[in-house]
Amino acid sequence: MLEPGNRRFDVLQDPTEPGRFILYEAYATAEDAAAHKQTPHYLAWRDAVADMMAQPRRGEPMNGLCPEA
Repeated sequence: MLEPGNRRFDVLQDPTEPGRFILYEAYATAEDAAAHKQTPHYLAWRDAVADMMAQPRRGEPMNGLCPEA
């Protein structure tokens, strides 16, 4: 990945509801994830997709277990 601390980025589509997507990003640290949310490309994306959201965006922090860090 080109962004410091970014381990993975997935775009997931619900197989039973094709208009529903989940974006999954994994970062090495909480600080790396917070820094990502200050980047120009993230801020532009956030603003561009705001009207496409059925519900407000929400983050759900998780602990990565596999593969191990």
